[in-house]
Amino acid sequence: MTKRPKPLRARATALADRLRSRSRGGDGDPAGTPAPAGSAHRRPRLGYVVHGWGGLHAPSAHVRVVQRAELLAASGRVQVDQVDPAAFASGSDNRDFDVVLVQRDAVPADVLPAFLERIRTTGTRLVAEVDDDFFTATAVERLGRAEYDPGRLASVLAVVRAAATTIVSTPVLADAVRGAGGEPVVVENQVDPRLWSGDEDPPTQPPTDTGRTTRSVHRVLYAGSRTHGDDLAVLRPVFEGLVADDGRPVRLEVVGVSEDVADWYDDLAVPDDAGHYPSFVRWLRARSDRWDAAVAPLVDEPFNHAKSDLKFVEYTLLGLPVVLSAVGPYQRHTGRAIVVPNDDPDAWRRAVLDAVREERPTSAARQYVRDARLIGSDTAWERALGLRTD
Repeated sequence: MTKRPKPLRARATALADRLRSRSRGGDGDPAGTPAPAGSAHRRPRLGYVVHGWGGLHAPSAHVRVVQRAELLAASGRVQVDQVDPAAFASGSDNRDFDVVLVQRDAVPADVLPAFLERIRTTGTRLVAEVDDDFFTATAVERLGRAEYDPGRLASVLAVVRAAATTIVSTPVLADAVRGAGGEPVVVENQVDPRLWSGDEDPPTQPPTDTGRTTRSVHRVLYAGSRTHGDDLAVLRPVFEGLVADDGRPVRLEVVGVSEDVADWYDDLAVPDDAGHYPSFVRWLRARSDRWDAAVAPLVDEPFNHAKSDLKFVEYTLLGLPVVLSAVGPYQRHTGRAIVVPNDDPDAWRRAVLDAVREERPTSAARQYVRDARLIGSDTAWERALGLRTD
């Protein structure tokens, strides 16, 4: 009788267990004891491992790791370097780090055992960082349908289990990490004030685009990666035929999100020179007057419950009133934004019309984002890394 292949989760877990066992060498905790944060005579040294190099990274790497690391380095308190995982594992990169941070599956499975062995033998504090659910059965099944490589899942799982702590963006994701054998700490997504709060001015708005009060249509922004097609579908009964009280049509304008374009929304192409996150943010900010409001739909499924509320933060910093699905991370923003159940298209339509009448986000939203969601507003990330104790 032919054996049935193991399910994706089982294969990933088995591989992660083998990698973890080999990295431990049979005894000791590879990264359970924090290394000293440095003496009075030298700054502590942080190494970080993410996909991409030279400032060209996925948005999650920029938001969760790279921009925080750049601002930490600029403070002068910590020496910060990006690490090539293969060079670190082989020893050809022989720098001594107090802490090494690994995001997601940035260490390839084929070098992971040697990488973790180097962590163990040098006494380096290992910290993992994840911003999506890679662990629960429903999440792994979803990733499998998306043809997610089991080796990548195994790498995430092995690093999380070996790490002293795992930085996550939400309490729901913390529960998933804890269930997988990790030690989570929640550090909410924060954005770089150099990009978002005016310290680094965006280019001037192109003069061909008329302002909010003079154009013939109300535009509502939905921006995101090309993995949100199901979320976009929530909005179809909302925007088809929608007209504001002033008689102007209300059109959804999509940036990214879907490769297909339908007649019930408009697609705004992102130019090639705005393809990575910092340049995309500058491009988006330069066009903020193009939109009257923004939306963030989210399908009500377990995988989405672990996601963060980053879109709410970004839209608020664009100066746009926001309508959110009453799902997962968005439910807590009642009072800061308009939060609507997915199964009530009429409520969504009323909410969108209310939003386009507003000139800016609520004062509660603006105050909250300024106080809590800009990098540097707290020391939670440094404390999670073991670089501060206050």
